[in-house]
Amino acid sequence: MNEGILLIDREADPAGMPAPAGYSSPLPHWDDDLLILSSGEGPGQRWRLAERSGEAVLALEQEIGQGGADRLHAIAAFAAALAAAGDPAHLAVEIAVPLRDRFYNDGVLRPDEAGTWRVDASALYQLPDLWLCTAGEGHGVFPASYTITDGRHHPRRPFAQPGILYSRHIPWLDQTLSLRLLDIDRDLALFHRWQNDPRIAEFWLEAGDLDHHRRYLDAQLADPHSMPLIASLDGRPFGYFEVYWAKENRIGPHCDADDYDRGWHVLIGEADIRGRDYITAWMPSIVHYIFLSDPRTRRVVGEPAANHQQQIRNLDRGGFAKVREFDFPHKRALLVSLSRARFFAERLWVPRT
Repeated sequence: MNEGILLIDREADPAGMPAPAGYSSPLPHWDDDLLILSSGEGPGQRWRLAERSGEAVLALEQEIGQGGADRLHAIAAFAAALAAAGDPAHLAVEIAVPLRDRFYNDGVLRPDEAGTWRVDASALYQLPDLWLCTAGEGHGVFPASYTITDGRHHPRRPFAQPGILYSRHIPWLDQTLSLRLLDIDRDLALFHRWQNDPRIAEFWLEAGDLDHHRRYLDAQLADPHSMPLIASLDGRPFGYFEVYWAKENRIGPHCDADDYDRGWHVLIGEADIRGRDYITAWMPSIVHYIFLSDPRTRRVVGEPAANHQQQIRNLDRGGFAKVREFDFPHKRALLVSLSRARFFAERLWVPRT
């Protein structure tokens, strides 16, 4: 079994964008069925994933050090072992009592009727520690206070932090996908090229010169209801996302938006990053990021063009339900929706067969 996950160095991504300080990501390495995790602080944990009585069992063989670092090592081990075992709903584990009890209190580990302790994949992927780069940085749940924008009563929204916000290794690509806040000086020329691609301009309707695109991105960064993100694979930018709060967005009146519903728009700029293997990487990752970044978000919504059949098929495979069609001034749209409960219960962060 050698399908471990390789985690991004949170001191800097491969393209040089800094991540929040305070993280030292464990680095998993598979040697046959032995999983070795270490970090910049030295060796952390050694695990073995082996078949026993017809099922995979992950056993902690050696634990070095104490405290939060060991917890992050264990989360990385659980995620790597689940991927190597074929992404089951539960995975049997043998683990030292102090660490076991911490994950029991988190809801990630629990014993079955036979007394075997098992990782609950649905619960594990709701922990922000491994994937959300701002976890523990004081950028957790933003306090709820309300304001009015264009006649809509909604919670005040935080501005995004610069740098990498989310990272996740994609086993079937053997690459790390990351999301970071757009930087105009760094990304304007790339965004300009992408928006002037006829295939993209057909749906985004934002073709124009550099000044037009600078004004567009300035407005995005100044608006707390929307967050412009650059998606990269192993540090190479390939796409642009706008993650928005639905209540203040144009979609709000059409979906009866709750306070913390969110949505996203996507632009895949690089032609070689199109196709099923890539869609099954970036689509569940952006949804995973949205659900991790605020636990109050219960639903992700979208409004693709009703005639954009390829995008609608992709959303359908990603678990989004078709709700109804409606009209915007510029297009006929299809309302789609994916609940937090379904995303985690059905483990939609992995490709659906």
